[in-house]
This record gives sequence, C-alpha cells and structure tokens, in this order.
Amino acid sequence: MELFAVPDLPEIREGDDLAAMIDERVDLRDDDVVVVASTVVSKAEGRTVDLDDFPASPRAEEIADRLAAIAGEEKDPRFAQAVIEESTELIMEAPFLLTATRFGHIGVNAGIDRSNVPGGDLLLLPERPTESAERIREGLAADRVVVSDTCGRPFRHGQRGVAIGWAGLPASRDWRGERDRDGREMGVTVQNVIDELASAANLVAGEGAGGTPVVVVRDWTFGDHDGSDNHFRAVEGDFVRQALRQWRFQE
Repeated sequence: MELFAVPDLPEIREGDDLAAMIDERVDLRDDDVVVVASTVVSKAEGRTVDLDDFPASPRAEEIADRLAAIAGEEKDPRFAQAVIEESTELIMEAPFLLTATRFGHIGVNAGIDRSNVPGGDLLLLPERPTESAERIREGLAADRVVVSDTCGRPFRHGQRGVAIGWAGLPASRDWRGERDRDGREMGVTVQNVIDELASAANLVAGEGAGGTPVVVVRDWTFGDHDGSDNHFRAVEGDFVRQALRQWRFQE
C-alpha cells in the first residue's frame, strides 16, 4: 500500500470544484482511495461563518459562564451557541462540550474549527459528509472517497484521523465466520476500514501550516469479505454514551 499527498492545492474557496482540482494534479487510478480533509470540503461548501451569526441564547450564556469558571479564562457564548445549533445532543456540558452532530458523529464542540479559517471566525463540519464524498467521487477518476476529520477518542491522548463521510466502499469489513491462524472461527471482529484509511492518510497529510488536505491511498484492497455501512454506533447500543448522559462533572 502506498500513500501520497496531492500537491499544490491552493486555498479552497466557496464554490470551488474540489474533484476537478484534485483530478488535474494527480493521475488517479480507478481503485485509488482519495481521502479529503473535512476542512476543504467545508470551505468549498460555504461552511465558513462568523460568530455574530450565532446570537447567544440564555443557555449558551450559562454554558459559556460555567466553562469559563472551570478553565479560568473567558469563553464566548456565541461559540457555545454555534455548538448548540450544530448538534442534536450535548452529551456533556462540562468540562468541555461533547456533542452528537446531525449526521451521527460524536466529538468535541460539534467539530467546529477555529483555525485556518480565512474570511471568517468559524468553520463548521460539512452538513452531510457522505453526500459530499459522493459528489467528489462523481468528479474523480478514482472510485472511492473518504472525508476525514481529526478528533480525540476516549482513553487516548491526542487526536487522530477519523472518517465522517465515505463513498464507493463499505465502512467496515466483517471477519466474522472466517478463521484465525489457529483455525478458530472469529466471532466478533468487524474492522472499521474507513477510520483506518483516514488515520493512515492523516500521517501523510500532517497538521498546521504545513498540512496537505488530500491524500491518495493506492494499492489497498478491501478483499473478499462481507462489508457493512454501519459506522456510527446506534444510541441504543452505545453504553458509554448512555453512561455519559448520567455523569456530572464535579467542580
């Protein structure tokens, strides 16, 4: 398997044709996987906004005041309002905002970015990242696209690349019913391949000013396995999420 960044992409603006910009910079194969950072997808889709677009509600004021007291620094209630409006649920309100987005992703602050946002204060996640992935795929020579983001995960320090949208491949491959090296039948292993592709691509893409937003994964095959588009865990089976709903931060 080989991974390489798409070179020389300019700053992405609203209305830019991402697929065309990628296609003209790299000779894609039909079995490549193109991993596109959500930041450039959001910019192309006009998801750059100003804090003034989110007048603070009483709830946002209350959340900002509490977070400010915990952190010992001022918090803008307009940002809290943006998080509220981009979420279907605030799973935790302290010591940070852990949220569920409309498309099922769980992350801090509804994935809203405050860095690398020329012309605005905030960059929201794509509204429907899987639909975004499909639109990009339609304009590429490659058959498979993953839209990625970076976020922290429970029980781990730091952030990693994860998939928030995908097209042209299943989200996971199912090893259940196959045999391990000792001949035992596997009963639980379902491999989330789109997260793994996003994480591998993030190593190549990098972060900060030197980051590159699009990475091509070449010579990777799904293999002869059953696939599934189950990616975000359903609420009724997400026992950690259920437990966090009951948990309260003690200041």
